[in-house]
Amino acid sequence: MNEKQYLAKSENEMNYMLFYPDSYEDLPLLVYLHGAGERGGELSHLTRHAIPKLVHEGREYPAVILCPQCPKEYVWDNVTAMLKTLIDKIVNEFEIKRDRICITGSSMGGYGTWMMGLAYPNFFSAIGPIAGGGMSWRARNLRNTPVYVAHGKLDTTVPITCSELMVNELKKHGGEVEFHVLENHGHNDGINYAYASTNLIEWLLSKRRTDFTPIPDVCSEYF
Repeated sequence: MNEKQYLAKSENEMNYMLFYPDSYEDLPLLVYLHGAGERGGELSHLTRHAIPKLVHEGREYPAVILCPQCPKEYVWDNVTAMLKTLIDKIVNEFEIKRDRICITGSSMGGYGTWMMGLAYPNFFSAIGPIAGGGMSWRARNLRNTPVYVAHGKLDTTVPITCSELMVNELKKHGGEVEFHVLENHGHNDGINYAYASTNLIEWLLSKRRTDFTPIPDVCSEYF
């Protein structure tokens, strides 16, 4: 796959890596959010785990793949607007169809994936938070978005309870969610297994969004 690297030129931008095949017409956009250890200014750190690692090892995907890098002072939850601006830029640049934009992430990026889905609940065709968690009381914002969750049962860095809370609340509100408990895996090995050895990516890329009707944020009910 072709690779493009971009280093931010202002405080309102973030670094990113972009992978795409020679012919990308009508392909979906797949956004991958890394974990806490890959924050900062060294783009090469993004290839330590998950999708960027697999691409560098020769894996090919029928998608344009955006791998942003979170600034070292922040976590993904702090930069949702900046990240959405970058996603919109890539969507326009590669003429991505609006119904084929999906997002996934692991660890801190799993939290970020939940947060992006909650913040923009009528935007993504599907989300795939891996070894993450989030604000379970907002989970029903995602009742119209397909969700694929995977978490190592032996994870001691981000306990599997963090995913269970989100999944259980989403199911309570009729959401479409697949929950894969990785029985013999911990944190990093569970993350790498989810991306390399499950149908996560194929599942995400197969989804298309049909409903773009804005969903009021559940938090607004409390203010």
